[in-house]
Amino acid sequence: MLKAERYRHFVEYFSKNQPDAVTELHYNNPYQLLVAVILSAQCTDKRINQITPALFERYPDAYALAASDADEIFNYIRSVSYPNNKAKHLAGMSKMLVEKFNGEVPANHADLQSLPGVGRKTANVIVSVVFDAPAIAVDTHVFRVANRIGLTRATNPLQSEKQLVANLPQDTLAVAHHWLILHGRYICVARTPKCEICPLTWFCKYYAQQNTETALLKAEALKIRKAKDARKKKALNAIASELARHSVDKDI
Repeated sequence: MLKAERYRHFVEYFSKNQPDAVTELHYNNPYQLLVAVILSAQCTDKRINQITPALFERYPDAYALAASDADEIFNYIRSVSYPNNKAKHLAGMSKMLVEKFNGEVPANHADLQSLPGVGRKTANVIVSVVFDAPAIAVDTHVFRVANRIGLTRATNPLQSEKQLVANLPQDTLAVAHHWLILHGRYICVARTPKCEICPLTWFCKYYAQQNTETALLKAEALKIRKAKDARKKKALNAIASELARHSVDKDI
């Protein structure tokens, strides 16, 4: 299948079945989304949504957050991954928002990436979600799923981003980010993708590779080898038990 066809099938399926896919992070304004995305690095959205209500109540805007310090912020985010670093990032980010941007979240990549804790991925999330810019953020889910389906052939997130931007219709870039994330989070999971319930297998490159005759033969051989190993282990355990029983009888 040609790459253009694969992209067309991808867009057609999700446009029909998940046309309004959005982030699972809870937020009410650009400031809250920026904070939530910074916190979400290497952490689940579920965890972030558990701690942000109290955080946003205590720090309702950039001015309130800037008036605090990393030690106090840490108390509100201690259950997320890397809380020390993230507390420092939030403290520095909010102070810069106040000092350089009048407490408002900037709308361009350069300004966003000048903020502590904000890299390319976070900047892409903000400009696409908040400012409707044609950008796509590539996290581990997007990188993995895009490669598996065959949309990209990338060895790093930047390559993946460039290939997706070059091949997806611009008006789908922002929502495609969510399509790929949600598909990777619930179906095309990292260790054991749920191909048996995936609606994309008919054009998925990964599925085709895993179901070639050679792959199926390898899988069957592995199954047989595991069965043999299990029988061998069972036999050795039986011998060990018998030797232990005889040893007890001898002591008696």
